[in-house]
Amino acid sequence: MNTPKLILIAGPYASGTGGDPALMARNLARLEEAAWPLFEAGHVPMIGEWVALPVLRSAGASGPDHPLAAEVMYPTAARLIAHCDAVLRLPGESRGADQDVALARERGIPVYFSLDEVPGCAAPPHA
Repeated sequence: MNTPKLILIAGPYASGTGGDPALMARNLARLEEAAWPLFEAGHVPMIGEWVALPVLRSAGASGPDHPLAAEVMYPTAARLIAHCDAVLRLPGESRGADQDVALARERGIPVYFSLDEVPGCAAPPHA
């Protein structure tokens, strides 16, 4: 059994959505698809939006298009990476996910680009 890792799942969330909540929800669902395979492999999956969105709501922001989002969304991911053991970078254009990869590399933690690269993990059958 591999040592469990806290793995940040990084990929598009708001990128390419034009602020459309339905498209952002679809992107979040894509990120979340990687959570089960990571968990099943003994790891702890983490997605920055799982933390940032409740923080925004508690600050009274209306959502990720609120001006306060810039002070919460990327900084949340940066704070999480300080505690993570690895990053899983999913496909798709995303400035935030690219920043996550850069921070992970600065910290010297692994960056995986597919579930198959994660120790003990395999891509889900539908991927």
